[in-house]
Amino acid sequence: MNTKNPYSTIGLPLEIERLNELAYNLWFSWNDEAKALFSLIDPKRWEQTLHNPVRLLLETDSEVWSALSKDGPFLEQYERVCQQWDAYLSDTTWFQKSYPEHLQHRIAYFSAEFGFHESLQIYSGGLGILAGDHCKSASDLGIPLVGVGLLYKRGYFMQKINQDGQQQAEQIVYDFNHLPILPVSNNNGEQLVITISIADRTVHLRIWQARIGRNSVYLLDSDVEGNSPWDRELTAQLYGGDQDIRIAQELLLGMGGVKALRALELPTAVYHINEGHAAFQAFERIREQLENGVPFHIALEVIRSSSIFTTHTPVPAGHDAFTQSMVEYYCSSLLNRWNDHRHEFLQLGMDEAKQLFNMTHLALNTAALRNGVSKLHGEVSRDMFRSFHNNIGVQEVPIHHITNGVHMPTWLAPELKELYSRFLPGRWLEDQTSGNLWKSLELIPAESLWETHVVLKERMIRFARSNLLEQFTRNGQPAEIIEGVHSYLSARALTIGFARRFATYKRANLIFSDLDRLDRLVNDPERPVQFLFAGKAHPADQPGQDMIRDIYRVSQMNRFRGKIILLENYDMNMARHLVQGVDVWLNNPRRPYEASGTSGQKAAMNGVINFSILDGWWEEGYNGTNGWSIEGNNEADWHTQELENTESIYRQLEQEIVPLYYNEGKLPTQWVDRMKQSIQSLAPVYNTDRMVMDYTNKAYMPSLKRTLQFLDNDYDLVTKVADYKRFIISNWHHVRFIEIRDDVNGQSAEFAAKASNDKTQGLKEVTATLSFGPIWYKDTVVEIVYYEQRGEDWYPVVIQMEPSRELDNRVVQFKAVIASHLQHLTHYTIRIRPISPSFVSSFELPLVTTT
Repeated sequence: MNTKNPYSTIGLPLEIERLNELAYNLWFSWNDEAKALFSLIDPKRWEQTLHNPVRLLLETDSEVWSALSKDGPFLEQYERVCQQWDAYLSDTTWFQKSYPEHLQHRIAYFSAEFGFHESLQIYSGGLGILAGDHCKSASDLGIPLVGVGLLYKRGYFMQKINQDGQQQAEQIVYDFNHLPILPVSNNNGEQLVITISIADRTVHLRIWQARIGRNSVYLLDSDVEGNSPWDRELTAQLYGGDQDIRIAQELLLGMGGVKALRALELPTAVYHINEGHAAFQAFERIREQLENGVPFHIALEVIRSSSIFTTHTPVPAGHDAFTQSMVEYYCSSLLNRWNDHRHEFLQLGMDEAKQLFNMTHLALNTAALRNGVSKLHGEVSRDMFRSFHNNIGVQEVPIHHITNGVHMPTWLAPELKELYSRFLPGRWLEDQTSGNLWKSLELIPAESLWETHVVLKERMIRFARSNLLEQFTRNGQPAEIIEGVHSYLSARALTIGFARRFATYKRANLIFSDLDRLDRLVNDPERPVQFLFAGKAHPADQPGQDMIRDIYRVSQMNRFRGKIILLENYDMNMARHLVQGVDVWLNNPRRPYEASGTSGQKAAMNGVINFSILDGWWEEGYNGTNGWSIEGNNEADWHTQELENTESIYRQLEQEIVPLYYNEGKLPTQWVDRMKQSIQSLAPVYNTDRMVMDYTNKAYMPSLKRTLQFLDNDYDLVTKVADYKRFIISNWHHVRFIEIRDDVNGQSAEFAAKASNDKTQGLKEVTATLSFGPIWYKDTVVEIVYYEQRGEDWYPVVIQMEPSRELDNRVVQFKAVIASHLQHLTHYTIRIRPISPSFVSSFELPLVTTT
């Protein structure tokens, strides 16, 4: 298969012909000199096209190219960028040095949305931006990752705010031939098309390629001649439509994505699904194994070993679920073909309590490694899915965490990159995860860091004014209001930013709980504060849209006009201006509903200080000196929490944040010190280089090695594991406790003799006698479990019991020594569970029998 550039015949002079190559690789989006190069061609058009280099090339007249091919400064910039691009491609990468033996094994990364750049708007918010940043760092690190997603003809939506503050969702139909993507063709030069069975019909999908540095992301498009009108609309819009559209999209992404990888002839060893939308990939991969004659239970183990699932949603309602009849209808071709395994397929996703097919359950059942996206979110996820794991101890639920990060070259302001390069050692951007490297930030003079920040702040203010001018002019605001926009916002004033999806749990309106108190902050003649808000609400989320309207109405009050700003059409371009230009980044969600949150990480690397609820990443990132935490009793009811959070916001603004910002005149050295503390403590940790290295070390490579072992020797090991699991599950009901003895008087003579020794005083011997039926006792572990208090929290203590003697009829006695005051059932329990050296986690089979 190949990708042929359809615009390679654009009449570019030989001297600048590689502009095509640069335009069709989104590497330009995180290389400042490449963006500056495209801007030089036509600065106005560059802005009008949303920084889309492909449209820029197509819409530029030939005489311009002729002139530029003789323009000395332009050619110098062009050569510099080409040299940087060539050097990037030829560099020895982290993955090459770390895992040279696995360069040929690709990792497939499935996501319903990807946010690479504003010129390719197939993202809605944090999930997509994270996916885009993940792919960029994978390229930087040399990880052989291939992305799989959908290509949305109408993207998400363009947001307009009318004169009443109502959000208006406008659709734009994209011409894919004008985007930085390429159609994939087969060896005959024809566009590559795959097919997938949905319900009673066949849907055709075109494949497009987005080049992301060294790697590619392949996007599926159902707007293909021959498809029904309904099917052509399946990839029309991200998160649009009803349940039928949603399940069909998820089948295209999961099952269609696997088919695309096969058609592209890409040997894939590991499958990472970014949220449950892509979990149907397991159905297609099990089908492949069945077609090759592999039994279902063995096929499932192969798929589990090579699948990684990242969950992002701490709210149960955020996990997609469908009725069984809907799944049976849309998967009818698969289920009818393999009718003997119909029940097994459906059980992989069934939530028995709700009698719904849950995509997260499907992902959990078909991925051996699972993770949340922050430490706190890992804890929340373990609690949320405890019942799924047979109600084992919440700390033992096999869901871990890898905390999110952001792609530093994308989000760090060019001016700060230049400043950092003058003081940080070596190729600091390639070594950004080194904490020691960032200590050199202390060498940057306070004046230099502050002056750079002010430049970024002034640029953000110009951007905000331009956004408001367009909004107010379109809405027919009076001339004096439109003219007044030129005086909105001040680079001198403390500026607080709040920009994210407008969902009610994010509480964008919390600061408006006391308008008089807010008035005093905003209109203080000596120490003014100003706020910028931005974000979209889903078109079906009326409460979120009401929040936008309410903020708009406050912003139009005379006392807040020009000091509380609501910007429209939040996208990556606006996000860059805001995270680089404000002074404080405000985040006040209901805890623990913010799984991670990455906007504050983008702000932090730019010297913007976080002021946030201790939720998501900030719960682990905050150290007491690198920002501020919004306080409140997390155990209280929601109303009380909101009151306490609101009071904390106002109090800290009034008593700490505002005074610190204004206490030293033009150069607030104490404020700059806190900026430095924020950058030093957060930048080396909360970046996607660190995150993707964590995924590689903790998930990709362990999964790859386990899968290769499973497939070796004609599936020998995986067959043993699958057969073992099936045997254990079928016979676990035979395992039972016969007797527990923990009375001191019943101790063995051997232990009684030892008890006279001081070292064993206060201890006792506990014995447990169990019957195992057909299960070998060495395939299990027997454990005493109790809890002990450490500080304010209680933690489980697990003591393994040792087999002491084997009795008749597969009955075995176990013993262990514990503190004599611990009483059975009152203080501790005894449990037995299956074990295997081939298990990924201790509770891979959550079969536990307890006393």
